[in-house]
Amino acid sequence: MTAALTKGERSRAKLVTATAELLRRQGYHATGLSEIVAESGAPRGSLYFYFPGGKDELACAALDASGVEWRQRIAAAVEGAADLGAAIDAIVTLLADDLEASGYQHGCPAAAVALEATSEPVRETVAAHYAAWEAAIADRLVTFGIARPVGKQLATVALASIEGALLLAKVSRSRAPLVTIGAALRAMAAMMQAPRRKRRPARARSTPPDRPSS
Repeated sequence: MTAALTKGERSRAKLVTATAELLRRQGYHATGLSEIVAESGAPRGSLYFYFPGGKDELACAALDASGVEWRQRIAAAVEGAADLGAAIDAIVTLLADDLEASGYQHGCPAAAVALEATSEPVRETVAAHYAAWEAAIADRLVTFGIARPVGKQLATVALASIEGALLLAKVSRSRAPLVTIGAALRAMAAMMQAPRRKRRPARARSTPPDRPSS
């Protein structure tokens, strides 16, 4: 009984992993169920057994799983960062190295699907991925001394910048856009963290003594 369950869990995991990789590489509409089965090596019958909702249900599970893994890798990369600038450098280096190692095929696990018109469940799953990533960035900024309201704004800017840089890096086959965005974000963070100079109190203007009357 336990062996059969374990085998079934492995089949499900293979389907999820293969789907996540295909979605990341080529998007939703270019990914077919037959390709998923062939890529995963799982029995065809297991697909509808574990995902009776078909492709949409499987895509949502794959996007959820890859999104969690993506955020965990980023969190691990910045765990030992001494300051915010070092954390930004760590993220940019991780993403650039990963993209370069994949032959400029990898990127954000949800980006390709996000650009397509899909069903509402799939769209909501993609939206949840970006919302979770944005919230994680904001939380990390707070730990580095950025006020929460400002941190939320900077998180949106950082997420949009990194997503755009990943796209530019893929099409140009160069890590340069990520490096550039990393430097810009680091400069922005430095300005936000810079201590504000206290204004000196204005000196009271001395009034000339009254002239003696003639």
